[in-house]
Amino acid sequence: MFTLMSGAYRYFTKQDEYNVLVLGLDGAGKTTLLEKIKYTTTGISGMSPEKIQPTVGVNIAKAHIQRRLVKFLDLGGQEDLRGIWNSYFSDSHAILFVIDSGNKKRMDEALSVLLTLSRAHELEQVPFLVLANKLDINDITALAQVKELVNGAADNFDNRSVRVLGASAVTGEGVQVIINWLFNSMLENNNLRPPLSSEF
Repeated sequence: MFTLMSGAYRYFTKQDEYNVLVLGLDGAGKTTLLEKIKYTTTGISGMSPEKIQPTVGVNIAKAHIQRRLVKFLDLGGQEDLRGIWNSYFSDSHAILFVIDSGNKKRMDEALSVLLTLSRAHELEQVPFLVLANKLDINDITALAQVKELVNGAADNFDNRSVRVLGASAVTGEGVQVIINWLFNSMLENNNLRPPLSSEF
C-alpha cells in the first residue's frame, strides 16, 4: 500500500525540468543577469550589481514557468574555469551566451568561445541565445555588431535555433524577452532534447 501511495505521490508531484547554461567570458554580466532573472520570475530582489563578485563554480536561479521548472546555471567565465563547462552539457536544454557588447577588445575572444561551444557534440541539438549585454551603457550599434559577428558564423550552428538579442542586466530591459524565447525554444525542442523530471 505504501509503495502504491508513494508512486502516486511522485506521479502527481513530478514536473518537467529544463536547464539553461548561462555562459560567456568573465565580466560579461552573467551573474548580474542571473539576479535580474530571479527578480523577473519571482519578484524577489537579489544582490545589487555593485556587490556581485566574479563567479567561481556555479550560481543557480530557479523559475517555475507554466508548471515547469527552469534552472539557470551561471558558470564562471574565467579562462581557467571554462574547462568545467562541458560537464554540464549533457543535461542542458539551452545556452544563454552573454557578451559584453561594449568590450571591443574581447569581442574576438567571445566569438572564439562561442564557436567552440557550437562545435561541442553534446550541444548539437541545443538552442542558443546570444545576448548583447550592457546596452544601458552602450549604443544600439553595439547590438548590430554582435549580430554581425554571429551571422558571420551562422554555418557553425547547423539547423539549431539561434537568436541574438540585446538587453541590460542592470536595468532589466529585455530580460523578460530572453526568458520567453528560451522557454518557448526549449518546449519546441522537446522531441530532440526531452526535459528532465523533478518533484515540486
